[in-house]
Amino acid sequence: MRVLLLASLRARTGNGTTAQRIQEHLEAAGHVCFLKDTFSCDSSLVVSKLISSENFDAALAIHLYKAGRLLQGSRIPFGVIFGGTDINEDAKCEEKVQVMEKVLNEARFAVSFTEAMREKAISNWPHTRNKIYVQAQGIVTAPNISFNWKKCLQSAGIPHDCNSLCFFLLICGLRRVKDPLYLADAFSEWHREDPSVQLIIIGPAVDPVFAEEVKEKVQRADGVHLLKEIPQEDLHAAVKKCFAVVNSSISEGMSAALLEAMDLKVPVLARNIPGNAAIITHKETGLLYSSPEEFVQLSKSLISDPCLQRKIVTRAKEYVTKHHSWEHERNAYQNFVLSLH
Repeated sequence: MRVLLLASLRARTGNGTTAQRIQEHLEAAGHVCFLKDTFSCDSSLVVSKLISSENFDAALAIHLYKAGRLLQGSRIPFGVIFGGTDINEDAKCEEKVQVMEKVLNEARFAVSFTEAMREKAISNWPHTRNKIYVQAQGIVTAPNISFNWKKCLQSAGIPHDCNSLCFFLLICGLRRVKDPLYLADAFSEWHREDPSVQLIIIGPAVDPVFAEEVKEKVQRADGVHLLKEIPQEDLHAAVKKCFAVVNSSISEGMSAALLEAMDLKVPVLARNIPGNAAIITHKETGLLYSSPEEFVQLSKSLISDPCLQRKIVTRAKEYVTKHHSWEHERNAYQNFVLSLH
């Protein structure tokens, strides 16, 4: 089959990474899968013309509103994959809710990363219950063994005495929903007490205007640093060099960055929101915090408790291995696409 996959493909956003992984899954089954960035499509007419000119047999959309609406009225069968902000944020807007309902009505199936997100979608559109399936993200990590962490820090002007410093890594595209500055003030205060702790925010400037705000704030925040995005294999290697990986998002579908850290046996501390709580059990597979002050308190307790560290990383690794199998995800999407035949 020739499959069109619509998604936001901007630099290393979660949806873009997911799209590339699904493309690999489908092509492994012999399908032709063409990725198209939603930001290059200003209407469903553009997509309709693309479908006709490229003779696509079926389509997938990642994000019910941003991508799904472009397939409305499509002459080919399609499925949708919830992105996270569609169910958590866009569903608060009545106009978008109406559009998303129409998309769901037309879709053959919908995929949710978590049961909680599925239930939230069902509460909005009860009649779609039987077409919404849960499929967790599949995780695979491949750290670059030749990555030079010290050189990476040095080039960014970050203190790089790796033996005496305790690095916390916040991985995110710079946009408001990721709230990368949420911890900045509290972390700076902690850094002034204990100069060994350092927070590094790393990721692409998805929202250039907001990215400038982040840059200006970080320049004034002691112990907080900003790094540009690096290739995925280097990022996985950097994660292994850090004490913990942090998430401070206002909304998440399912954070691949957290799951990858868990797979790499690095502790995770995440803001206590539904998307994070769906994959982290507090003090079992990671730590959940509800305020910057609680983040600092939990971080201090984790640093001082090697037994808790070992327990968390061991159980987190077991959890990812059991519930976020890359092979299981591959089989699931190959079967989903067959239902569009």
